[in-house]
Amino acid sequence: MVSQIQPPTQPKVIYPDSDGQPVANNTIQFGWIVEIKQNIEWLFADDPNVFVAGDLFWYPVEGRNKIVNAPDVMVVLGRPKGDRLCYQQWKEEGVAPQVVFEILSPSNTQTEMDKKLLFYDRYGVEEYYIYDPDRNNLHGWLRGEDGLDVIPQMEDWVSPQLKIRFAPLPEGLQLYRPDGERFLTYTEISRNAEQERQRAEQERQRAELAEQATRDAIPRLLQMNLSIEQIAQALGLSVEEVQTLAQE
Repeated sequence: MVSQIQPPTQPKVIYPDSDGQPVANNTIQFGWIVEIKQNIEWLFADDPNVFVAGDLFWYPVEGRNKIVNAPDVMVVLGRPKGDRLCYQQWKEEGVAPQVVFEILSPSNTQTEMDKKLLFYDRYGVEEYYIYDPDRNNLHGWLRGEDGLDVIPQMEDWVSPQLKIRFAPLPEGLQLYRPDGERFLTYTEISRNAEQERQRAEQERQRAELAEQATRDAIPRLLQMNLSIEQIAQALGLSVEEVQTLAQE
């Protein structure tokens, strides 16, 4: 009897979703990461096919778990929103992040940043931006025929993919949405959300009070011998609405 020799099984490749390192080295760097990520998410909130992530491991090559980077912020146009442990490009129809942001911290070395530039150039990033908040320096690269080329002038530069405008100011970088509104800090976004919640609650309460006042008025008007039609005209309701409320 001839035995069949089984081919050796291939070991399963593990794609870690963390390196055990903190997302940011300091509060300044973290603040910028959050501000850029949240404002871009806000900008594309109504588009289900724009994925935005911060400090997420990106694996561009299947089976090569040593080829990995975790951009401070990355934007992928054409891929659905949703949670991911990491971004495995071959599971995302081969779509690479088009726009990447890095926020420098004092621990970043020139060698490290050179490697990141090479990685993003090699694996298909269309736009790459580095901001150093300590020195208030902004640099950008845009993909050309031969790879990522330096953007010579970043003042009032508009991202081809995101349509946001970069405005390096003496007091720090300011980013603007396509509608001209500036990017908001996390605190401002939270405060605006709370104010909007309060306005919505106040409007709901006003509507409830107005509805209750209408309900209370109908019996009194009926006691004054007004007809259903007259009441409907006085309250701006249909005859059917008055009849329904009168029966409640």
